[in-house]
Amino acid sequence: MLTFRLATQADLPALAALMDRAIAELQRDFLSPAQVAASQAVMGLDTQLVADRTYFVAEADGRLAGCGGWSRRATLYGGDHSADLRDEALLDPAADAARVRAMYTHPDFTRRGVGRGVLATCEAAARAEGFRRTELMATLAGEPLYRACGYRQIERTQSAPVDGVAVPLVRMGKALEP
Repeated sequence: MLTFRLATQADLPALAALMDRAIAELQRDFLSPAQVAASQAVMGLDTQLVADRTYFVAEADGRLAGCGGWSRRATLYGGDHSADLRDEALLDPAADAARVRAMYTHPDFTRRGVGRGVLATCEAAARAEGFRRTELMATLAGEPLYRACGYRQIERTQSAPVDGVAVPLVRMGKALEP
């Protein structure tokens, strides 16, 4: 059975390890080895989400199964180490879309509802704060999940190059039901 809770500072080492493993294993069917390596440089842990109390952990039988969050800040994607992607400006729930951020499933728990559960938890929390829309930056591996959950493509894009290698990404959005 899956349970969801807010992430804490004590979770950070385990979250970072889960993210590294998820990127390395779950992206390889969609990206070249060089793109997977570049993904490690542009994705990952954003401790601001934990500090803002908008980041969730999914657990199954006491094991970390996945994680993900949402944000009332303008940053669309990236981790602590990708400072050039960060925009800490607060969003206006009446005019802006909340950001779904840093969604990862442990490779041992794929296809078990972890991503859907975390996403639904994030959407409910954003809706409770008055947001009417969400946006996210999907990896190619994550795009099918988001489509299945009602997200639509806004644009196909790519990350800034890392050692000459860019990562393909898909900006997606969804209206939240009242």
